[in-house]
Amino acid sequence: MTAIWITAFWGAMGVLVHTYVGYPLMIWSLARWGPKPKPADPPAPMPSKCSVVISAYNEESTLPGKVAHLLASPNARYIDEMWIGSDGSTDGTVAAVEALQDPRIHVVAYAARQGKPSVLNQLIPQCRNEVVVLMDARQELAADAIEALLGHFVDEQVGVVSGELIFRSIESDSVTASGMNVYWRYEKLIRRSEAAFRSVPGATGALYALRRSGFQPIPADLLLDDVAIPMQVVMQGKRCLFERQAIVYDVPNVQGRAEEIRKRRTIAGNLQLIRYYPQWLLPWRNPIWFEFVSHKMLRLLSPWALLLALASAVVLFGHSAFWNWMLAAQIGCYGLALVGRWVPVRFRLVTAAAMFLELNRVTVWAWMDAVRGRYRVDWQRPTS
Repeated sequence: MTAIWITAFWGAMGVLVHTYVGYPLMIWSLARWGPKPKPADPPAPMPSKCSVVISAYNEESTLPGKVAHLLASPNARYIDEMWIGSDGSTDGTVAAVEALQDPRIHVVAYAARQGKPSVLNQLIPQCRNEVVVLMDARQELAADAIEALLGHFVDEQVGVVSGELIFRSIESDSVTASGMNVYWRYEKLIRRSEAAFRSVPGATGALYALRRSGFQPIPADLLLDDVAIPMQVVMQGKRCLFERQAIVYDVPNVQGRAEEIRKRRTIAGNLQLIRYYPQWLLPWRNPIWFEFVSHKMLRLLSPWALLLALASAVVLFGHSAFWNWMLAAQIGCYGLALVGRWVPVRFRLVTAAAMFLELNRVTVWAWMDAVRGRYRVDWQRPTS
């Protein structure tokens, strides 16, 4: 029985170490010293125009200003048309956007909410340009963001290019805000490395571009279009890249409840992907199986691996000094995380521990959502 618990402990630790340390180091090493994909030769001309697609719900206070700013910026010279789907908005979103009176703007007002996947399924095929840029209704783009995206499409092997989300600094003692900054720096290091080696298994939902010819309709109740659409393109043999100069700005959410809802929805969406696209788990079908499983799927096992490691150490406590130290170390880490969770301590280690604990707590709730089939595709803003 002792051997079983020892095996369970090391198996759980193997999953955790590979997911959060081993894989980032491996993909960084492969990006730096591994073989590089060769671009198509000869290069194609850089696209001179693109179509922009935005799905919006009750964005009267943000979307008109974003569109006006976008069309007045240097990005505008590449925008041939903008398709804006108002997904059952009940405020003045439609009227406010139409009041801009720009012939490039096409507003499609849906009477009832359908969800973003349905809006994208209907609008993307209507675009007349080969490159379609998808963006959210709120965040501001850097002046050269669209040009940075389009520049990669000179390579016919590139099917998707993701922008980079940058959080603007705000004065806040929120653990959520500081934790988000720590998490995104870590996440973007992984994405840059994946893009340099082969492909990123997903894109930044706030800004990414794709070839219209590679788009395939996605399920109407899908939560993560920014993973499903790029992965479908990758499955066709194209690459998904990450462009650091295609910057889209946002402000970290200082409301813990709002950020929890977002993370819980995202994690449940990753579980939902397995149901709709089980072939992505097959290494002989998925050309970036290693990246997809290591980056997206193993994180879903993290809370269960943590529980198994803790349970194993409890059972093995007293067998030797090593196992006593293993239990003490885990208890110490959880204590550090709880301090960071409830006390505004400005230390990166404490903040990272608190963020890690929170992420795994939310992952458990996301598993419950997925098991019960609680996938709500129409995004709900928290009321408190």
